[in-house]
Amino acid sequence: MSNRVRLWIIAGIAVLAVGLIYWLWPLRLGLDLRGGVHVVLEAQDTPATKVNEEVMARVLAVIERRVNGLGVSEAVVQRAGARRIIVELPGVTNQKEAESIIKRTAVLEFRDPEGKVIVTGADLKRAGVDRDAMDVGWAVSLEFTPEGAKKFEAATRRLVGQPIAIYLDQEQLSAPVVEEPIPGGHARITGRFTAREAKNLAMLLNSGALPVPLKELEIRNVGATLGSDSVRASLLAGIVGAALVLLFMLIFYRIPGTLADVALLLYVLIDFAALVALRATFTVPGLAGFILSVGMAVDANVIIFERIKDELRAGKTGRAAVEAGFSRAFTAILDSNVTTLIAAAVLFYFGTGSVKGFAVTLSVGILASMFTAVVVSHWLVRYLVDRNPERVAGYFGLREVAA
Repeated sequence: MSNRVRLWIIAGIAVLAVGLIYWLWPLRLGLDLRGGVHVVLEAQDTPATKVNEEVMARVLAVIERRVNGLGVSEAVVQRAGARRIIVELPGVTNQKEAESIIKRTAVLEFRDPEGKVIVTGADLKRAGVDRDAMDVGWAVSLEFTPEGAKKFEAATRRLVGQPIAIYLDQEQLSAPVVEEPIPGGHARITGRFTAREAKNLAMLLNSGALPVPLKELEIRNVGATLGSDSVRASLLAGIVGAALVLLFMLIFYRIPGTLADVALLLYVLIDFAALVALRATFTVPGLAGFILSVGMAVDANVIIFERIKDELRAGKTGRAAVEAGFSRAFTAILDSNVTTLIAAAVLFYFGTGSVKGFAVTLSVGILASMFTAVVVSHWLVRYLVDRNPERVAGYFGLREVAA
């Protein structure tokens, strides 16, 4: 591959990264930068179920499915003691809606005129949303499991001309009259729902019922004032730090340092584009991970350039010194980045919320820095060497050596 082709590839990657950022803008911000709702809940015993570790694990799983159904990014759902759960929802401003979705036990029951339960949410396979046949609102479509379908068909055959009441958490939603037997395990809940109400109800049913009720201990809106101050300080620190790093590379490594600065700017574009493409949510810890990975990207170039200088001092020609420098520095760069990736993986596995965000941004940054340091910087320095092989040592601030 010729040097000119390599330069075109680098330019193409830069254009692609900028286009991706532009296409997927705006960014997704976390609770500390965007604000949202903070909820503290406590699980309550019932006569049938006592709160224990197994019950709390089920409660956490149900709440996480409901939060995911809300489409909330970078939400935090975590234990706080034996019975309490903390839920943080970035970008959510309606406290009552968030509270009703999280706390609702979502026990679905179909009852005959005598109040006997025909089928329950345990017999439900999935719930969806569609338009009401009478075009007076939205409806929730239900699909039962094979066993639930048999129960429902038998009940509708028995109750033709009679109503079947549909209850959610002991509250009657509707009571349609059975006009004919309904085989196939499909039913619809109507009740002049809005699109949002129907979607929330379907999401509640799909996420399953809470095994115990939850008591609200605290619910409040969280402003992003502190986050805004923090992000301004972080951005300022990032800009100043990046400028000092670029200046350092320029002073100590001269023209190769300038090429490293070009590779670093490309790294920032690639890293940022990758995070935007992953629809990552940006938090203050995430921004810290991003800035930290910038430092690691520079560190790789420093290792490479110092190895090249060692090879030049040993008397190697310019091209041979560059190739040997990149080759011998690769092992050290790989080892340091792999160990950091392992630490990031541990943080992601055991962490929650913003800790996971930090791990993701750090991991993506490390992978991008490996590419720009080992591939892009290599191509740029090789291009420089091929153009002026006799001046390579001078580029690095050393005495001239043979080409």
